Amino acid sequence: MLPLDSSFHLCSIQSVNSGSSGRFDGIDVLRGISIIAVVVHHINIHMGASESVLAKALPRQLAATLFWNGANGVTVFFAISGFLITTMAIRRWGALSQVRITDFYRLRFARIVPLLVALLIILSVLDLSHVPGFIIRAHTTLPRALLAATTFHINWLESQRGYLPPNWDVLWSLSVEEVFYLFFPLICVLTRARAPLIALLMAFVAVGPFARTVLTRNEMWADYGYLSCMDAIALGCLAAMIAARVRFRPAALRTLQVIGAALVLLIMTARPLVRALHIYQLGLDVTCLALGTCFLQIAVAQRNHTGGWATAPIRWFGRNSYEVYLTHGFVVVWGIQIFTAAAIRVLWTPVFYAGLLVLAGLLGAVVARFYSEPLNRRLRAHFYGKTNAKTPEATAASAR
Repeated sequence: MLPLDSSFHLCSIQSVNSGSSGRFDGIDVLRGISIIAVVVHHINIHMGASESVLAKALPRQLAATLFWNGANGVTVFFAISGFLITTMAIRRWGALSQVRITDFYRLRFARIVPLLVALLIILSVLDLSHVPGFIIRAHTTLPRALLAATTFHINWLESQRGYLPPNWDVLWSLSVEEVFYLFFPLICVLTRARAPLIALLMAFVAVGPFARTVLTRNEMWADYGYLSCMDAIALGCLAAMIAARVRFRPAALRTLQVIGAALVLLIMTARPLVRALHIYQLGLDVTCLALGTCFLQIAVAQRNHTGGWATAPIRWFGRNSYEVYLTHGFVVVWGIQIFTAAAIRVLWTPVFYAGLLVLAGLLGAVVARFYSEPLNRRLRAHFYGKTNAKTPEATAASAR
């Protein structure tokens, strides 16, 4: 189980840290790009921005890259999640075999649950008030949706009943993540050795493409299924284990960065080529994208990128990605309703589109600043005392 010498471990982790805040700026850029892709994708679905004047003026592949990469953005999130959670677990406990299971669950609770509970309360009120865009009764009942959300099987429910309204639908990926992290600390402690854990994570990687192409009851389950997505998280975990154990030379890091960027760009921008290579048919698109993301994470972390003014707006989205992800549906639903009711000219679609993206970022930032992060720190202080309330894990424990 990743038996590291303590002094080597601390040196290795500190060397990848991009500042005293404990954040990885390069990874925040990846998160920012991913959450922007998700928000843009959802705006596009409801507003038809792919048919806007702007989209029609763009080359077809460029329009597809800009407007239809939401699912790929979630895959990147999964890989980042595995990398960060594993990195922070090694940092906190020294080795994965030393993970304190109860403490791990408390940390996840403090970061994930406050905003999730608030979201479910608001969505329940909106559904009971019959607010357009938030009514779920055409698909299932409110109690059934709440049960699925709180026991992390919204993905399974949607594969049976169809898509829920936008603010409910985003919880499918949270279902995948939290089921994975329910068992992750148990597996780390029970295996006790590095080789069995690596073998198990590699098994997830091997099963992923098979689950997406064979073990699927329908197209939605192929995309939303647990095993269909957990290979990306597992790859992130493996990448973090490698990064904590091996200090790569600059030339090797540059190579990883080039290969990682090439894989990410291949999947996100070159769909005809991906299709021609039968990558989609083999279910390897998610694997390639997650692997490319992992290469990039190792490279940007160990090269100690501190970011810069040019990427500051993207990093801002990335730092609030969890809050933006869970709340952007409010901006999208009500924004599109205003757009439709006001009969805004198609010519202004790109401006309105950009405005919704900015508003989604602002809403997420406000929620993070005044609600989820204060509660996260308060819960952590309650669990561990004030000295641990602002540790680096508090800022990077979630992939969103």
